[in-house]
Amino acid sequence: MKLIINLPAYNEEEKIGETIRKIPRHLKGFSEIFIQVINDGSEDKTIQAAKNGGADFIFSHKVNRGIGVTFRTAVEKALENGADIMVNIDADGQFNPSDISKLVRPILDGKADMVSADRFGKHQAKNIPWIKDFLNRTAAWIIGKFLNHKINDLTCGFRAYNRETLLRLNLPGNFTYTQEVIIDAIGKNLKVAWVPVEVTYFQDRQSRVVKSVFRYINNSTRIILKAIRDVRPMNFFGIPGTILVSISFIFFAIFLCFYFQEFKISPYKNYLLLSIALLLVGMQFLIFALIADMIKTNRKITENQIYWIKKEKYKKISN
Repeated sequence: MKLIINLPAYNEEEKIGETIRKIPRHLKGFSEIFIQVINDGSEDKTIQAAKNGGADFIFSHKVNRGIGVTFRTAVEKALENGADIMVNIDADGQFNPSDISKLVRPILDGKADMVSADRFGKHQAKNIPWIKDFLNRTAAWIIGKFLNHKINDLTCGFRAYNRETLLRLNLPGNFTYTQEVIIDAIGKNLKVAWVPVEVTYFQDRQSRVVKSVFRYINNSTRIILKAIRDVRPMNFFGIPGTILVSISFIFFAIFLCFYFQEFKISPYKNYLLLSIALLLVGMQFLIFALIADMIKTNRKITENQIYWIKKEKYKKISN
């Protein structure tokens, strides 16, 4: 079994070497362990620090392309190098590398295809900004309800993936990837698990993704809505459509109650008009749900084709 531990890095010269040196080089269940660094256009000495720390593979983007693109590059390079499991961990030392063994264990035992660290379970994250804590918990709860799957931590980047998951994931986003991966994996019926870990946020740590709370919420909301739309189109369009149609029937029933008392339409026509408007909009949503579901079917066929192409491509390279 080959394990590749990936560190995405952007201007991390101060911490990356120390983080790499703390990563275990021997773990039960693996015959080979390699450390991979994806340098996302760093303007400092990140590359040299990674080499000095002992990184086995270093791949660089010429310019900063964002964490979403960086993760896609990490997946491609891990597959090219024959990874059976890839673990993604931050380069700044925020997470404890000794917890890697906890993340890979459920995969090795066949209980999960993907395992994410959980910062909000048994061990409450220390010094985490309250807004980040609140937004993550809220989004995880809402999306979990929508997907009918309990989600403990939606945005943690410290995760382990088996080869099958790496081959099946399709990630179009550039801004981030953490939310999309969870939604995509659950939508593909992959087994997703969470493992509680201890994490302490640095007081002076500047997030590489969250430059502004408003921008982060805006971008994340768009990404999440698009992902849910593609994974659960019948729910995405069907639920609001059903609600609107149901409300239209309620207003129509109210109109009928008043109408049969006096047999007059004019005094109560607003109830009738509102009922018709809600019915039309609701029916449009239901039609969108059927169309989106057909698109989802075609998307699944396309993704299966991409899966087999990737499986054959990386099989040749890894052999």
